[in-house]
Amino acid sequence: MTCQVVLPVVGTVPAWREQARALARAGVPAEAVVWRVGDGEADLFAGAAPVATRSGRDLRLPRGAVETLETALCHSDPERFARAYATVLRLTDGAVRWGDRSDPAIRRILAQAKAVARDIHKMHAFVRFREVPSGRQRRAFAAWFEPDHPIVEAAAPFFARRFGDMDWLIGTPGLTARFIGGALTFAETAPGARPPEDATEELWRTYYASIFNPARLMVQAMQSEMPKKYWRNLPEASLIPSLIRQAPMRAAAMQAAAPTEPPARRAMVARAMTAREAAMPETGTLGAARAEAAACTRCPLHGPATQTVFGEGPADAALMLVGEQPGDREDLAGRPFVGPAGDVLDAALAEAGIDRGGVYLTNAVKHFKFAPRGRRRLHQHPDAGEVEACRWWLDLERRLVRPRLIVAMGATALAALSGSGHDLLRRRGSVEAAPDGTPVFVTVHPSYILRLPDEDLRAAERARFGADLAAAARLLAAARG
Repeated sequence: MTCQVVLPVVGTVPAWREQARALARAGVPAEAVVWRVGDGEADLFAGAAPVATRSGRDLRLPRGAVETLETALCHSDPERFARAYATVLRLTDGAVRWGDRSDPAIRRILAQAKAVARDIHKMHAFVRFREVPSGRQRRAFAAWFEPDHPIVEAAAPFFARRFGDMDWLIGTPGLTARFIGGALTFAETAPGARPPEDATEELWRTYYASIFNPARLMVQAMQSEMPKKYWRNLPEASLIPSLIRQAPMRAAAMQAAAPTEPPARRAMVARAMTAREAAMPETGTLGAARAEAAACTRCPLHGPATQTVFGEGPADAALMLVGEQPGDREDLAGRPFVGPAGDVLDAALAEAGIDRGGVYLTNAVKHFKFAPRGRRRLHQHPDAGEVEACRWWLDLERRLVRPRLIVAMGATALAALSGSGHDLLRRRGSVEAAPDGTPVFVTVHPSYILRLPDEDLRAAERARFGADLAAAARLLAAARG
């Protein structure tokens, strides 16, 4: 003889928990119980609880098993209650270990708990409330949702915590959750209980249609994020099919209306690159080296920079000036020292009586290193690896130009030429030697002067920088004489 246990439609899981404890204490085996939810036809072969065939016991379960079992009980599988009761008896008796996926019943419970948790997550994400008339001070909202499993009681507390300042109800085909005046209740759903549309939904549909971007339409991605079965509960769902059909035509219209002229910066770079490709200079010259450096990928700086900024000046210049790296202006123009630091340098060269047109100007690093800050690009110092990677180009320039004197402006240039940029200010004004023996005059970089906070100090350093270049000019004249 079997016994039948009828669980209520509301409070099903707590009721199963109490019945399972009572049956276990009475020693009723799992195969002697028929579980049913709600009113319906009774089992003709079921009767009163059978006499216990062994002594009863209190259920003892691992802490992690209780939550998972009760989650799995929210599944739609009609055998879930019988499977759960048989499993808790076996766990209590030590016949099986919780979490052992080799056991078919435990494996099924774990899988069903995972499916229920996924369904609860979808309900939390996809429920759409509509405002409904309210005779109270609190605003009232209603929603309709069709879950795969009877999860309303498990999922509703989330909405009570999140929307505690308003009254609401969520209807499903099975149960309806109501949150009125701060109290959460559940009841069976009456026929025809779907809430009506509110006035804002037409406004929302208009807005959704206006922001829909046909050029970025990805239907599979839309369906992976929200399966199609949930679309019918969305106010904009009626628009989606027509928006998808019209997407190719609208995307083509957007493309036809797009501006055809590239940005000025892009056009300038394209013209410069085309000019370089059009006339390849003779091998073994500065022109050939410049064209080859335009495609340099020796370090990562080539990626974000606009272009390579190679040196410029006479191929037989007696004086070579080496800076650190191009700045923002130089990166856009493709020429060294055309920005604010270049203005300081030009003034100092004029003061020292040096014609810029007769000097070879270059940098230790040929690409602009920066950190983006909104629309601005803030200068960053190149590291030792980047300086070393670019020294190949500087050595090539020195071999091709063969200057009689090199002026190292700043620590980075000094490191590239001598191997160390330390103690720059102490070494300033001295003459050192490059690896090939070429004299190297040490001074600061013009940008150092621009960064000084005091105007008087900047003026003094400008004068000192001009004096450094004048000293370099005298050294060069003595070497020639």
